[in-house]
Amino acid sequence: MSITVLLIDDHPLTRLGTARTLEKTPEMAVVGQCEDIKSTRHWLADPANTADIALLDRILPDGDGLSLVAELKRRGTRAIMLTMAGEDFEISEALTAGVDGYIMKSADPEQLVHAIQSVAQGNSMFPSHIMQKLARGELQQDMFSKLSNREREIVELVAQGLPNKTISSRLNLSENTVRNHLSNIMEKLGMQNRVQVATSALKHLRITDKH
Repeated sequence: MSITVLLIDDHPLTRLGTARTLEKTPEMAVVGQCEDIKSTRHWLADPANTADIALLDRILPDGDGLSLVAELKRRGTRAIMLTMAGEDFEISEALTAGVDGYIMKSADPEQLVHAIQSVAQGNSMFPSHIMQKLARGELQQDMFSKLSNREREIVELVAQGLPNKTISSRLNLSENTVRNHLSNIMEKLGMQNRVQVATSALKHLRITDKH
């Protein structure tokens, strides 16, 4: 019986290349392709659409791909992250969200096919170095640990919804300095705007509060 796969990635060429790789593999079929969270939810809303495995990118145009994991699982679809996001904290967040596998986009096609086959059989598939770090308790779980104390202060204020002018007044900095800090923060965290920074900070604070 074929392993059915749903591709969730905003890059058409990535989806095309992945689909071609999988369709060359015996007993493997791509049954759907989605470019963002909205189109994925629309696909999942149709009871006629089913997939054994979802290959899911972390960074989508309308949000974090991890937000789809629970929905996929409710539909009986196991989730493998196929992504360029390879920082320890990103993999840790994926594990917490319940993904079944984690493959870098730089992996060989054979590795991807093997991961899909393994996860479809009920196994988990994560890079060996990550499993070793998990075993030793060394997996970095705080994405904000790479920020300076000043940058962390700014993130906390951004998460409160404060504009740069208010932040500059609170921290006794010029607005230009705040903008520069915010630019550095987004570059370090791999984010594109302050909304992403605020959302991630709020999520982090909720996780921290639980512990």
